Amino acid sequence: MNVIVSNKYQTLLSNLNIDVIKNINGVFSVDDLAVQFRNFFYNKMILDLTALENYEDINTIQRLSVALDMNKVILLLDDSPRVNSAMYLSQLVSMGIYNFTKNLDAITFLMDNPNSYKDVASFHQLNMTAEDIARQEQESNYSQGFIGQRIIGVKNLTDHAGSTTLTYLLKKHIENLYKVKAVEIGKHDFVYLNDNGLDSVSSFDLKNYLNKNTDQEVILIDLADEDVEQYCTDVIYLIEPGLIQLNRLIRQDNRVFEKMKGKKMVLNRSVLSNNDVSDFERESGSRVFYNLPNLDDKLDNIKVIKDFLIALGFTRFSDEDKGKSFGIFG
Repeated sequence: MNVIVSNKYQTLLSNLNIDVIKNINGVFSVDDLAVQFRNFFYNKMILDLTALENYEDINTIQRLSVALDMNKVILLLDDSPRVNSAMYLSQLVSMGIYNFTKNLDAITFLMDNPNSYKDVASFHQLNMTAEDIARQEQESNYSQGFIGQRIIGVKNLTDHAGSTTLTYLLKKHIENLYKVKAVEIGKHDFVYLNDNGLDSVSSFDLKNYLNKNTDQEVILIDLADEDVEQYCTDVIYLIEPGLIQLNRLIRQDNRVFEKMKGKKMVLNRSVLSNNDVSDFERESGSRVFYNLPNLDDKLDNIKVIKDFLIALGFTRFSDEDKGKSFGIFG
């Protein structure tokens, strides 16, 4: 059985398909965690780094490594520049902490396939000068392996479930706080949206496109019917939950909901209430990651899209809302 310690990523971690014996939420000191878990038997601890008091101070992580068996801990990193700096990541590796990620799917993988030094050696900076350290402390490093750039695919499970419009809406909101591009595969619907940040490529050119855009923090991919999920760090599967669409989907593949277990299945253009969603989950034997209603694609500030992005782990949106609630940004 496993333990989850969460804070900002509570909603994200609630979607992990693992056995959990204990789940706590909040901000804790190293001593708090040591008292709770030093003599507590568990298989793995999933630790949302923001649940650790003063987590940006690498000395806090060092104290944690003394208090707990870090071979049993998987760290979920946040978006802060310090945590993503080459110096911070290098120091994690120097302490023998190899299991860290920003990707929910990577957590599941690391549960059964823990990293060795070889897997994280690229983060280990052995010859950094004082100037390098100063620069890296001020910069985020978003382009190294699974902890960096997020490549999110959006794919229709039912016909015309809205992948193009949702990809566009996500891009419009993300670009306010992240460097982002969006690309569609094998079609040219983006041309009608009049946005220079939207691109169109063939499935054969996708790898080259990604290589040319490693400076982007986020790349959104409207996957259409192309089988290129392997390039994504995360995939959102859209279902429009109308009766005809659902019956057609099940006739095409009566094991579709079984195949969706552990994946992010999103109801889009939905008119279902929370009770309806619960009924849907029970009848289909599946779990819904999010229930999105019909949205006005002409709007630039849609709360439900922001909430959806927070659920996906884009914590700068929660920081933005927190700042506004205290009047910091006017």
